[in-house]
Amino acid sequence: MTSMISEPEVLKQDTRGRVRISAQRRERLLEEFDRSGASGAKFARLAGIKYSTFAAWMRKRHKKRSSQESALCPRPQGNGHPIRLLEAVIEGEVGKQTASHGLLVELPGGSRMVIESPVQMQMAAELVALIAERPRARC
Repeated sequence: MTSMISEPEVLKQDTRGRVRISAQRRERLLEEFDRSGASGAKFARLAGIKYSTFAAWMRKRHKKRSSQESALCPRPQGNGHPIRLLEAVIEGEVGKQTASHGLLVELPGGSRMVIESPVQMQMAAELVALIAERPRARC
């Protein structure tokens, strides 16, 4: 890992003696952490930052990015559940065998599931419920 101090910097303190770090320096440190591959605790120790301070920076950045993404990708109106149920229609004669068996479920993003047994139906229902609970990260 390379040195985290690129140039000498005068550290300012508040009235309680805490070191104040500029927003630009904080962002540079967080970007370096993203590239480092080190754990948060190890990186904070190497950078000379208390882990609790570093974790607060990470939470704040994550919250800021999440709010920016949600502004770009608004959640559906209503109860917040983006699940739509559609009517399934089977074409052909009743009782006649067809080449496809099971229930095809198409998920957002193009994923598909073919459900052929009651056990798979239960797992699919749990998967769809988990997808509905999870906040959307991308459009």
